[in-house]
Formats: sequence, C-alpha cells, structure tokens
Amino acid sequence: MYQKIKSYFEQIAIAKHLIRWTILDIPLALIAGSMVALFLWLLDKVTLLRGQQPWLLYLLPVAGIGIYFLYKKLGKNSEAGNNLIMDEIHQPGGGVPARMAPLVLFTTVVTHLFGGSAGREGTAVQIGGSMANMLGRWMKLAEKDIRILLMAGIAAGFGAVFGTPLTGAVFALEVLAIGTIRYDALVPCLIAAVFADIVCTAWGIHHTHYHIDFAPHNATPFLPFLHIDLLLLAKAILAGVCFGLASFLFANSMHIIKHYAQRYIKPAWLIPAVGGVVIIAFSWALGTRDYLGLGVYSQQPSGVSILSAFHAGGATGWSWLWKLLFTAITLAMGFKGGEVTPLFFIGAALGNTIAMLLGAPVDLFAGMGFIAVFAGATNTPIACTLMGVELFGTSHVLYFAVACFTAYYFSGHSGIYKAQRITVRKGLLQ
Repeated sequence: MYQKIKSYFEQIAIAKHLIRWTILDIPLALIAGSMVALFLWLLDKVTLLRGQQPWLLYLLPVAGIGIYFLYKKLGKNSEAGNNLIMDEIHQPGGGVPARMAPLVLFTTVVTHLFGGSAGREGTAVQIGGSMANMLGRWMKLAEKDIRILLMAGIAAGFGAVFGTPLTGAVFALEVLAIGTIRYDALVPCLIAAVFADIVCTAWGIHHTHYHIDFAPHNATPFLPFLHIDLLLLAKAILAGVCFGLASFLFANSMHIIKHYAQRYIKPAWLIPAVGGVVIIAFSWALGTRDYLGLGVYSQQPSGVSILSAFHAGGATGWSWLWKLLFTAITLAMGFKGGEVTPLFFIGAALGNTIAMLLGAPVDLFAGMGFIAVFAGATNTPIACTLMGVELFGTSHVLYFAVACFTAYYFSGHSGIYKAQRITVRKGLLQ
C-alpha cells in the first residue's frame, strides 16, 4: 500500500515538473524562435544582395575590422561564443550576456553580406543560450535550473534554425561532453526545440528540402535472410572513415590557423583584414564564388553547392577541400557565424566525390556526408543520425548511423568546440 501511495505522489511530482518546464520554455521558445526567424530572413536577403552586387566581396577586410572593434568595445566575454555557453553549463560563472544575441546576429549577417564562408548554427545557439540566461536571471532561477535552461536554449536555437527539433534536443544533450549524455534536461530541451521550431515556421520561414531518391534493396541474393546490401554497407563504412578524417582536418585547421594568426599578425585588428584578403585572393585564383557564404545553393546554374552535390557531377573532386579552407580561414580569423552549414557542404561534396569513385548512389552518399562530417566535427553521432531521419526520412537510417558513428570514431578528440569535455575516450584509448 505504501509503495502504491509513494508511486502515486511520484507521478504527481513528475507532472508538476513537466508543467513547470513547459511554462519556463514557452517564453524562451517565443524569443529564440522569433530571433532565429529574423536571422534567417536577413541571411536570405544579404545572400541575394551579395549575388547582385559582386563588388561587396572587396569590402570583406573592412567588414572584418569593423567586427573586431565592435566586439572589442561591446562584446565583453561574448567573443567566446558557443564555448562560453558550454562553459557556463559545465561550471556556472559570470553568466552569458544578453548582448551576445543581437551582437552575433548582426555580425554574422555582416560576414555573409561581404562574402565570408560561415554558417548559421553558431549564431542560433548563441541567440538561444543568451536569451535563456537572461530569462533565467529575470525569473531568479537557481543555478541548476539556469543550467537546464541554457541547454534548452541551445536546443531551441538549433532546432529552429534547421527545422529539426528532435535533433536540436539531442544535440544540446550530447554536445557538452564526449562519451556521455545527461538526461536531466531531456524534456526541457525537447519542449524548447519543438516550440521554437513552431514559432520560427509561424513567421513564414521555410527550410531547404533535401531528397534522396535512391531506393534501398537487397543485393545479396545468396544470403536471402539479409535485408541489406553488404557491398553498399562496406562502401558506407569506408566513406564514414573519410568523413571522420575530413572532420579531423577541419577542426584542426581551425585551431592551427587561429593560433598562428594570433601569433604572427600584429596588431590584432589586422587578423580579420588579412583573412578577408586571403578569401578574396582564393576566390580570384579559383575563378568562382561558390565557396562564399552558406553554400546551400549557387546563384550560377553550373555552380557547386549543397543542393548540387546530391546529383552526379554536382561537385568537383576538391570542392569539399576548398569549402573547408574558406570556412576555416573565415571563422579562425575573426568573422562570425557557425560551422555546421559549411560542414554540410564539405560532407555533401566529399560524399559526392566518394560515390563517383566507388560507383555508389550519389544522393545517398551526399546525404551521409552531409550529416557525418558534422557528427565527427561536433562529436554528436546520435544527434546527427536523427538529423538524417528528420531531413531525409527513415529509409536509409542504417547507412546514416554507420556513417555518423564511423566518422565519430575517426575524427579524434579535437572537435570544433574547445569547451566540450571528454568523459569517455573513443575506441581503445581509455
């Protein structure tokens, strides 16, 4: 009898917990979802404007200097970006300033307007995190609750910017530490991500739709009990290794470029100016502007983009490497934005190249690379597998998982987030 009564009261406590976090998450989702919608709308406008006014690229060094001084005068500790939010979750300290949201939104739009190669996720996560911290302070929440609300902010920003709320929720839980997932924020993160995505969509924002037309089939007739194509699976594993190595190359390129730029370029405000000049020089040398901006689509019919990579001949053999270099230089030398959308480009283009070499389905391997390079660079294989399901459907989930899990192992321990902790090392390196 006592156990039944105890169980009854536990259920009531759980219901109260869910109701409380739903109430706390709704204002966060409204603010973050609306700001992300504004951000995505502005990105579309400046991307179109840059295509119409090619001369804007030549002002990229000046824009970089402006971003440097804007953060120096107004940014305080906002310069740390996503790492500041993750550090605050790990060990509460000075908090995440509310000014981070408008500052990173504006500077990311400036970066894209003048041709920097950057993404969206970093900006959306910083919007969600800074607004979560602001609301937590206003509501005088305890530190443990602010920690959960910060994770919900990450989920809200990520879920809204890509239209993938389930991925956003799991990403917020998985990205903090390699090898472990904390479940104390599971429901708050899911609620925040779902509501933020709804709010963003309600503002009329439409996300890019990707398609994988390849139909899976059993190509092992002498093993009728198998429901998978063993040869294709082997190719997926090999591709996963390549995706992981690309993730490793990207993360380390970012760290190396930043280290040597800070060491050898003085004064510090020259770093983004030099970065802008290098981007201009690379664009001129390659004779294309396909590697600027997000890279979701190209304004040239024959240009390379994420969308084109899903078709045979839609990427050159080295498109993935060029996008990797453009993005590493842009972000490591002081411009603002995220890494994830460029990682999508790198992965899709590399998947296209691998598929052409191995005689594999191009659209499937582009989709696998799309999520797997991201998985390796952020050490979030589960979230990225779920992203594959949310973006491409469930038909190829086994190949998504194989690619993401393999890339995770082969990407090493140095991801794009320095604040990410290692709790369980990969493979045999215990």
